[in-house]
Amino acid sequence: MAKSMLIISRQAPWSGMAAREALDIALAGGAFDLPVSMLFMDDGVFQLTPSQAASRLEQKDLSANLQALPLFGVEKLYALENSLLERNLKPSMFELDVESLSNAQVRLLLNEHDMVITL
Repeated sequence: MAKSMLIISRQAPWSGMAAREALDIALAGGAFDLPVSMLFMDDGVFQLTPSQAASRLEQKDLSANLQALPLFGVEKLYALENSLLERNLKPSMFELDVESLSNAQVRLLLNEHDMVITL
């Protein structure tokens, strides 16, 4: 049986390579039929916003990678409720289906996965 993997993405899309690497790992895992989920925390929730204006920051836009997640079987996307509240974001603002989780729900989510990668 394939081991499940949870990728925790904590970095904003414009703060370096960590956000892109998290998405690349998720896409690679999904391509090999590994059960992959993603949790966006801290500034990582900014990755979910539809208009990132990445070109102004001389960064690559992550929108295409995000939109590809369901195509690769990565359909369980979560965001930490506190991170969303602190940044005035709501799951209804995102183009992808994202479930908001409390701290207690995140602890349960961590226990449901065989592997956890944090970037």
